Amino acid sequence: MSSVLDLQLVLELLLIGTCTGFLAGLLGIGGGMIMVPFVTMILTSKGYPPDYTVKMAVATSLATICFTSISSVRAHHRRGAVLWPVVKVLAPGILVGSLLGAQVAVALPGKLLGILFAVFVAFSATQMFLNRKPKPSRTLPGPLATFGVGNVIGMLSALVGAGGAFVSVPFMTWCNIKIHDAVGTSSALGFPIALAGTLGYIWAGQGLPQMPPGSIGYLYLPGLFIISAASMLMAPLGARTAHRMDIQPLKKVFAVVLYCLAAYFLFR
Repeated sequence: MSSVLDLQLVLELLLIGTCTGFLAGLLGIGGGMIMVPFVTMILTSKGYPPDYTVKMAVATSLATICFTSISSVRAHHRRGAVLWPVVKVLAPGILVGSLLGAQVAVALPGKLLGILFAVFVAFSATQMFLNRKPKPSRTLPGPLATFGVGNVIGMLSALVGAGGAFVSVPFMTWCNIKIHDAVGTSSALGFPIALAGTLGYIWAGQGLPQMPPGSIGYLYLPGLFIISAASMLMAPLGARTAHRMDIQPLKKVFAVVLYCLAAYFLFR
């Protein structure tokens, strides 16, 4: 196991898990915006093939969200902030979109996937800055349109390794759902996104040469276990903090960090 993990690697993965878990609970994000760039940096520094590292980071990020979302949604549910009827109408489209998105992602060159991730992060940061207000009369669309929105959320999430909050939270607030309810509901939607996307990456990465020890397909198991353990401990703390404060100013600070991460992926 020493060839798979060393103390520095364990500490780096624990730090990533701590940060992403807290942010998952606080902002309803799945953590992919933080996990993917830093896991990519770690795997690249270990000398693994560049065309694999982004895809492995995305797959590991999605798998971690399976655990983080469970911890986060329990905390939000206890505060009545998860709108389960909304979850039920969005989840079917999300499952279909996530499975398709994973297959598209593994067919793309690693550099192009990195560029797509940078665009996604910059877009998410811009949405956090804009904080647009919807028309008072706007509500959720009908079942067919909502299924289509779920497809888009699932596909984009699987492409970039995110829990979908970068689309689902703005979409729900645009439909006049309160921000705290949108964040809580988004945490519940993270599980179907992550599960379907992870399975897609495991399937697509079977039999590839030069994969790191402890990998299943594109899924990096050491990263999954360590990041998940830390993030599950921190997600409830983030959720409690979200219900005690105005998170809009914090979102703007976080948006600046996202712009920096987007620049890293564009120039790496």
